Amino acid sequence: MATFTPLLDILADVPDPRRAEGKLYKLPHVLLFSILAIVSGSDSYRGIVTFIDTHRRTLNRSFGLKWRRAPSHTSIRYILQGLDPIGVEAVFRRHAALLHAANTRPGAGSIALDGKTLRGSFDKFHDRTAAHVLSAFATDTKLVLAHLDIDAKSNEIPAAQTLLAELGIAEDAIVTLDALHCQKNSSRSPRTPKSA
Repeated sequence: MATFTPLLDILADVPDPRRAEGKLYKLPHVLLFSILAIVSGSDSYRGIVTFIDTHRRTLNRSFGLKWRRAPSHTSIRYILQGLDPIGVEAVFRRHAALLHAANTRPGAGSIALDGKTLRGSFDKFHDRTAAHVLSAFATDTKLVLAHLDIDAKSNEIPAAQTLLAELGIAEDAIVTLDALHCQKNSSRSPRTPKSA
């Protein structure tokens, strides 16, 4: 399907965590079909398999595949959990940048930075707090340009500076942030008035 060709090409750059032999299912297709399943409401590995199985004939015909059955949910889990998060984020940032460049208008829009705590990400077993992620959203194209994990011992302020630097946002760009980012540096002494 021509619509997904640019995304499939970019997904081909995600490092494959599997051994070289025995790859029955190509990684870009597994990733694309997993994305389509999640966008369609699947929220588990079994849900992804059900989506692929339900639409297998259409997916085969549209993408020139010959899958006789969907991968098992354990295969999907192994593949997705084995991915390098940094490599996946880099690929999605490239894809978002291409979409943004193709649809942006000069002088329009701004970048909105916002942090969110991911529901259900608290890990009692490993005694980890819930994951906190900072996102960069382009208001004119309505695209999420990037995500950045916020370190558990840090906050959004240094993460925002890092994310803006990584995205190469121009100095004259309009960037909106929460009030949290309007803190004054308390270590500076107040200015003393000049004597006359």
